Amino acid sequence: MNNLKSDEVGRREFMKLAAGFSAAFATGNVFAASGPDLSSIPLGLDGHSMRGMRWKAPQLIDYAASLKLDAVLFNGLQYFDSLDTAHLVELRKRAADHGMRIYIGVGSVSRNSLGYRDTWGEPEELIKTGIRVATTLGSPSLNVRIGSINDRTTEGGIEARVEECVKVLRASRSRAEDAGIKFGFENHAGDLRTEEILELIKAVGTDVCGIMLDPGNSLWALEDPMRQLEKLGKYTVCTSIRDWTAWQVEDGAMFQWTAIGSGLMDVPKYVRTFAELCPGVPFNVETISNEHRPLPFLTEEHMEMYPDLRAADIVDFLKLIRRGHPIPLEGPLEGEDKRAFDQRHQRFEFERSIAYLRKRCGVGKQVTL
Repeated sequence: MNNLKSDEVGRREFMKLAAGFSAAFATGNVFAASGPDLSSIPLGLDGHSMRGMRWKAPQLIDYAASLKLDAVLFNGLQYFDSLDTAHLVELRKRAADHGMRIYIGVGSVSRNSLGYRDTWGEPEELIKTGIRVATTLGSPSLNVRIGSINDRTTEGGIEARVEECVKVLRASRSRAEDAGIKFGFENHAGDLRTEEILELIKAVGTDVCGIMLDPGNSLWALEDPMRQLEKLGKYTVCTSIRDWTAWQVEDGAMFQWTAIGSGLMDVPKYVRTFAELCPGVPFNVETISNEHRPLPFLTEEHMEMYPDLRAADIVDFLKLIRRGHPIPLEGPLEGEDKRAFDQRHQRFEFERSIAYLRKRCGVGKQVTL
C-alpha cells in the first residue's frame, strides 16, 4: 500500500485542474446553458468534514461563511455549547447574516442500536429536543438514523432496529407536523440499503419523513450511489455527499471515499440528476478520505447480514468495482504530528471539493467562479 508523506501531489493536480477550469470557462465549455439551473442547488458544509479542528457551531458557521456557502449541517447535538434558546437564536442570526441556512441531526433513535447514546434521554425525548432545536435554528428537517452495519447482527436483526425507529417516529409525528419539520432518515455506515429505507419512510409516512441522503454510505451497503440517487432523490430532505472509489480484492472489494472530483462519481451527471429530483435540498459536502475500508462480500460471515439479498441486487455495485482503483494514502510531513496533518488534509479535501463543484458545474447560490 502506498503512503505519500505529503499531499503535494494532490495539490499540484488541483492547481492543474483549476487552470483547466479557467480555460474551459473562457471558451464556455464547462457546462451547458440548457438543463436544470445548478446554481439553484444550495451548497453546504457538513461539519464532520472539519472533525479534526474540533470546532463548535460558531466556528463552523464562520468557516462556511468564509467560503460563501449556502448551508451548514450540524449532524448531532454535540456541535452546540448550549441548547438554550438565546444561544440558538444567536447562531441562526450568525448564519443568516451570511445568507446561510442551518440543518441539524440528532443521531440514532433506535434504542437497541449499538450506536445509540442516552446522553439526551430516551429516543422520544431526543426527538422532542431535536425538534425544538431545529425550530429555533430554522432547520426544515431533523436527521435521525439507526447506527451502522454492525446493527444488522444485533438481536432481531436490522428488522428489529427498523421497527424501533418506525415506532418512535410515528409517536413523534404530530410534534413534527406542528413544528413544520420533516424527519430525514439517514443511511448511516452501511446500516440500511435503499429498499429498506423506502419501507421505513413509507411506514412512518412520506408526508413527515424523508431521506437524509449519503451516497458514500450506500457504497458500504453494496450499492451504486448513482442508482441510490435515482431511487431516493424525490424523498430527499437533507444530504451528506462525498465522492468514492472501490475496487476488487480477493474476498470482495475495498472502498475509499474521496474529495469530489477525484473518484468514480460522474459529478456533472450526479448534480444534474440531483437538481431535477431534489429541488431546494442542500448539497452538503462531507469529505472523508485517506482510508481504505473492506467489503468482504465473498465471505459467508459478511453476507449473513443480508440473508435476502439476491445476486441481481448487487449487479450495479459489481460493475462499479470493476472500474475502480485505490488512491494512494497520505501521511504527515517530516516532523508534522498526526493532528496537524489531519487538520490540513481535511481542509484541503473539503475546499477542493467545493472548488470542483463550483468550477465544473456552477453549483451553489453564492457561486464564486
